[in-house]
Amino acid sequence: MNRTKSVLLGTIAVVGVAGAAAIYLKWDEFVPIAAMGINYVRYASAPKGKLTVEMAPGAKPAASPAAGAQPPARGTDDWTSYNKTLTSNRFSPLSGINKANAGQLKPLCTYDTGQYTGFNTGLLEVKGSLLFSTEYDIFSIDANTCQLKWRVHENYTPATPQDVNRGPAFLDGAVFRGTQDGRVLAYDFNTGAKLWETRVADPKKGESTPAAPIAWNGLVFIGNAGGDIKGVKGRMYALDAKTGKIVWEFYLVPRQADDPVRGPEGASPLDLSTWKTPPGSPITGGATWTSYTLDPDKGLLYVPGGNPAPDFAAGMREGSNLYTGSVVVLDARTGAYKSHFKIVPKDWHDWDVSSAPALIKTASGKNVLAVAPKDGHLYGFDLSDAALLYRVPMTKVENADAAFAEGRSVHFCPGSIGGAEWNGPAFDPRNNTIMVGEVEWCTTVTLQSKGQLQGTALGKPWSGEASINPYNMWGKQDPVFDWAGWVTAVDADTGAWRWRAKSNYPVQSGVTPTAGDVVFFGDMGGNFYVLDADTGQKLWGRKIGGAIGGGVITYDTGAGQRVAAATGLTEVLWPTEITTAKVTVLGLP
Repeated sequence: MNRTKSVLLGTIAVVGVAGAAAIYLKWDEFVPIAAMGINYVRYASAPKGKLTVEMAPGAKPAASPAAGAQPPARGTDDWTSYNKTLTSNRFSPLSGINKANAGQLKPLCTYDTGQYTGFNTGLLEVKGSLLFSTEYDIFSIDANTCQLKWRVHENYTPATPQDVNRGPAFLDGAVFRGTQDGRVLAYDFNTGAKLWETRVADPKKGESTPAAPIAWNGLVFIGNAGGDIKGVKGRMYALDAKTGKIVWEFYLVPRQADDPVRGPEGASPLDLSTWKTPPGSPITGGATWTSYTLDPDKGLLYVPGGNPAPDFAAGMREGSNLYTGSVVVLDARTGAYKSHFKIVPKDWHDWDVSSAPALIKTASGKNVLAVAPKDGHLYGFDLSDAALLYRVPMTKVENADAAFAEGRSVHFCPGSIGGAEWNGPAFDPRNNTIMVGEVEWCTTVTLQSKGQLQGTALGKPWSGEASINPYNMWGKQDPVFDWAGWVTAVDADTGAWRWRAKSNYPVQSGVTPTAGDVVFFGDMGGNFYVLDADTGQKLWGRKIGGAIGGGVITYDTGAGQRVAAATGLTEVLWPTEITTAKVTVLGLP
């Protein structure tokens, strides 16, 4: 059977399945199935992965580790938190895989979940076990052989059809995760036995908890998602790691008299002064859906805050809309407000400050907060005085200041699902560079009327996009494959770029530099790459599975350095290859 005929028959089959699904399923269940069918057809002619690299004019690779930059304490060679360290720098001190031998890398084993799902989980490696999650399941597999140790399935009705979970946390013999129905769950690390569960969000309102928690000092930190749903307010929680009891709660947008109180409130100066909303437009947004950062020396929690809503209709929420589009700093023990960094001053593009910021010490000795939101820029702040050191573009930026208006289409970049999504900056102290993966994919938005915006029911998606096509709810994205991905290395003190690598697929995976002077990452075409951390030169690259949009980590349990990657992201917002979610472990022969 020739390729054209095969695609035609596949299209007919997809249409038939989608039609049947529309009859028998609810709309929310039908949309993801139809999306998978459409993507099956799209990927029949998907291009092969392509990577191009350039160095900045006059840039010279570092000859030796930067003298002033301090790598994190080595501790173990495990990867025990979403971004390895609580400070989210993602640097590994391992050097078994290095510039000299990276070309010999090969897949050693694969674990197949058997699920078609939005697989963007972070990966943990703890005491020889790889830990990860899907929407309903949590897994522990052998970190060297990929053999299953345990797997726990949860039955529940999710708040939304976006079937994602961004991974677990580990602390003191327990594993923690959030769910799409607003709970936080704890399991025994060795057996998977459930220890406790606590509800922190209301799925009937569209609230969920897909973020990857972090854990420290007997506490588990996680917030609720759903800030694009009318009436949902973002909140942050600390739970007792032993019991699941809520230790504190912090509203990331103003709490009002009729908002529920689930635990002791962290002290907050937030009031209604930065929100001016007309009748029918409740304060909405500020939710969190990725992961978090913590300074263990100072006991400070850094929370990336999502967009305000309606996403595209700024006129429905005049003011600076605190604390949306911000990194909010809280006392980790009490939840009390300490400070905030307003990153996106006024957001009408759905440019969440989504990914966890990195806390780094640069070669010049500065303590810097590095953060990469969805607006396509990398920001560096001096933590000594909160001064902005640099704001530099990491991907295509176009039409960023154009106002949206009813009946007029506006095309802008990065799009509403562009820029840096759920994986943020990484820091390589050996050459004093921050590395960021980005999405170049633009969006066109046409704004709804004020009446339509006010008429949206509570608990329903509330973007302000006028299209009746459900796939364009967050704007109409540019055509599939009219996109790109970037990994850029910049000087941590100045923000000047040293090298940048451009893929023909978006880059959303974790970016992981190591003491072997290499950096690992993958793209949404399923291509996995190893680059020279000093020059960006490609040392190894090949397709290893479906879309790589989750964790990329490295570890050594005593059997030699390994690299693990989550592949096979398949979900409604991303046109990706249709394949089951897998974890692939790579190493040297």
